[in-house]
Amino acid sequence: MKDTYFVVGISTEVGKTIVSAIFTEAFNADYWKPVQSGDLHNSDTDKVRKLISNQHTVFHPNSYALNTPASPHLSAAIDGIRIDLANIVRPKTDNHLVIEAAGGLFVPLNEDDTMIDLLLPTDKIVLVSRHYLGSINHTLLTYEALKNRGLNIHGIVFSGTPNPSTESFILHKTQLPVLLHIDEEPYFDKQVIAEYAEKLRENSHSR
Repeated sequence: MKDTYFVVGISTEVGKTIVSAIFTEAFNADYWKPVQSGDLHNSDTDKVRKLISNQHTVFHPNSYALNTPASPHLSAAIDGIRIDLANIVRPKTDNHLVIEAAGGLFVPLNEDDTMIDLLLPTDKIVLVSRHYLGSINHTLLTYEALKNRGLNIHGIVFSGTPNPSTESFILHKTQLPVLLHIDEEPYFDKQVIAEYAEKLRENSHSR
């Protein structure tokens, strides 16, 4: 049975798209972002497509491609529509699948549903944490929310300049395996993504 990796972050702009590209490249996986809000001319799907090198990945279309860079429920309202979870249907594939969340777990999709409602117990959830003031709190809150739903947290990825004190506290409280460390790179291109993908494969084989 192929794996579904659902990449979630502790907030917005923490590196979910880079992590998604690395996982997509590492496992020659398919990629899907259910909801894209804004940047339709250079969407996260476009970004991942430009960053990977393998020839196996299939990029599945967004269930909702919204015009305004805002919370999905607001962006949908501006577009004159309502996001309906029944319309967010996972693509059928015989390949591994990487799914990228939009924002944090409780980003609203409509008046009732949030991003966490898209996650399934069978998903291998990849938690992306980026170091900033407040990131310990945000990471632990996200972890607790996932655990309270009985969801499967595959492990954590730390992004940005290393902070051993922050990481050690988070790992002590969560006991999560570290899947990868991503440095504060000057840029990300296909070569950089390929190098991190190799590290991820090595870490996966050693676990």
